[in-house]
Amino acid sequence: MSRVAKAPVSLPSGVECNVAARDVRVKGKNGELVFRLPDGVDVEVADGEATAKPTGRKPNMAMAGTVRATVANMVKGVSEGFERKLELVGVGYRAQAQGDTLNLSLGLSHPVAYKMPQGVTVATPSNTEIVLTGADKQVVGQAAAEIRHFRPPEPYKGKGIRYADERVVRKDAKKK
Repeated sequence: MSRVAKAPVSLPSGVECNVAARDVRVKGKNGELVFRLPDGVDVEVADGEATAKPTGRKPNMAMAGTVRATVANMVKGVSEGFERKLELVGVGYRAQAQGDTLNLSLGLSHPVAYKMPQGVTVATPSNTEIVLTGADKQVVGQAAAEIRHFRPPEPYKGKGIRYADERVVRKDAKKK
């Protein structure tokens, strides 16, 4: 069995986990998340812990580790939430949040308006910072990647949208 799957996921107080008809539902203060179990893996909930168990063959053992990690992310998401920070680097690059829409000025011929997916909230503490928060780790990360895709950091001056913890490797300019 996968080493990851062997470790049970502890459910903190205020978090409720139910398994019914191949669906895992995790409910907490930040909302409710649902995950469809793949064939060959079962999740058992007992004594404040959720455990992923493979059924049968060897490929199911690896999938049990993936299911366990997904359930752990769901538990963390509904109890604490996930956050992704982006930075805008460049002259005139600005971001402004208006409700569930993020308006970006990125030096293009037109402004970019990005509508946030359901379950993700956006905040702009300053003109050059974007903070995405939500309960679903995958949705928050996908929204951050789509925003970054509008203007990824370029290697010569480092201008563009980057993750707050990202290190951009700079290239030397052309030499004569």
